[in-house]
Amino acid sequence: MSQSKVTHLDNLARTRLSKHFFLRDFLYLETAAMHGINNVPDDLELAIEAGRQLCEQVLEPLQAAWGRIHIRSAFRSCTVNQLGNELGANCATNQSNYAAHIWDRRDEQGFMGATACIVIPRYLDYFEKTGDWTSLAWWIHANVPAYNSMYFFPNLCAFDISWYENKASPHTISSYIQDPNTGHKKRILAAGVESEFYQQIPLEQRYAACKHILAN
Repeated sequence: MSQSKVTHLDNLARTRLSKHFFLRDFLYLETAAMHGINNVPDDLELAIEAGRQLCEQVLEPLQAAWGRIHIRSAFRSCTVNQLGNELGANCATNQSNYAAHIWDRRDEQGFMGATACIVIPRYLDYFEKTGDWTSLAWWIHANVPAYNSMYFFPNLCAFDISWYENKASPHTISSYIQDPNTGHKKRILAAGVESEFYQQIPLEQRYAACKHILAN
């Protein structure tokens, strides 16, 4: 790689998206590194704007409440996402990831968006003892209204969290982890509507464990 390309990528990575987050935080992916692919946006302006909204409206409020957030993965270029899809590395098709992990493409409706897969270390000890991811999900639903969707994974209670420009899009909360309260993996929030089990429980009561964790 030429010195000019190195300088360009270095300057690009220094782009500040919010008070605590820089573009560099969101560019590293093992798939890209292993295959020697530069995971950088084609449409830099769009990627920065979508990423800035994700950081300012979703990640900063989370970090303010919970302390440092660990970024597992976030932005994917079309090339990297396509490769991940072909390798079966938990990457959806490019088109379904526009305005999600692919920050630098608008979706078919013309909206921008951005997704990051994150871990909240402060919550992790509780999750590993209880298997309960739902308390965190409901806390975010109640306290970070700018999120659009969440999808939880078994390892480290990592989860995808998204910001989406279309404010009419209803919230969803999904998981690959069994819900310890119901024993299934169904969505606990679909099209903005809670599953039947949670409709019987006041919202604040659903995230009581989070209140205890944050108080200590």
